[in-house]
Amino acid sequence: MNASERRQEIIELLNMNSTVLVSDLSKKYDVSEVTIRTDLRLLEKQGVLTRFHGGATKIIDNDDIKSFKELQLEERYQRFIEAKKRIAIEAVKQVKEGDIIILDSGSTTMLIAEELVKLKHITVITNSLTSAFILSDNSDIMLLICGGTLRHKTRSFHGKIAEQSLDGISADILFVGADGIDAQRGITTFNEGYTISSVMANVAKKVVAVLDSSKFGRNGINIVLPLNKLDVIITDTNVDNKYKQEFAKQGINLIAV
Repeated sequence: MNASERRQEIIELLNMNSTVLVSDLSKKYDVSEVTIRTDLRLLEKQGVLTRFHGGATKIIDNDDIKSFKELQLEERYQRFIEAKKRIAIEAVKQVKEGDIIILDSGSTTMLIAEELVKLKHITVITNSLTSAFILSDNSDIMLLICGGTLRHKTRSFHGKIAEQSLDGISADILFVGADGIDAQRGITTFNEGYTISSVMANVAKKVVAVLDSSKFGRNGINIVLPLNKLDVIITDTNVDNKYKQEFAKQGINLIAV
């Protein structure tokens, strides 16, 4: 197989899987990782893919990007609402009295806040202005808000001040959402302001990712958390069985409701 044929196959793999890894391609084609990185660099120049450390992901076309932006501005909190509600109810089953919970920003985590507000004697730390407002209705919940720079699109706080507010914290559970997830890169996002999630994960004993089934196989530009940071994934029953198998191999408990 010549270089041109190999690159064409790489494009086909991207179309099927959205993501490719340098190490996998090197073994598959019996060439060095340097050769594969050269292939990926050339394909990136052609606008076929975006490289990341150790691999590459398929470029989203303009229609997908337009659709995503519209979804962020107008429809995000209503899309797959019934599935997200089931996920939120299941997520709160992980919580027990006295727990310290970190709640990242997002549409599904906002619905988790609507379930948490029914509980007593828990502590919730969040960077979400919307979730904080919901939780403020219950005086039996100790509520801590990460300050920082407000990101208006998500109504959440980010930046160094928000991240530093987590110094010295030890939490029982982090609930985190994202725009995409796959078995190679972990959970990903198209947004900026994602670095606070890794700070949250570092101070939590258990990390629970809450994502509806539409997020599986979708790759954002930025990695929110790699798979080795996740303990549990909660999703809906429309998730494809192949994803259940992939995450089971990684030792991650996937719950579908």
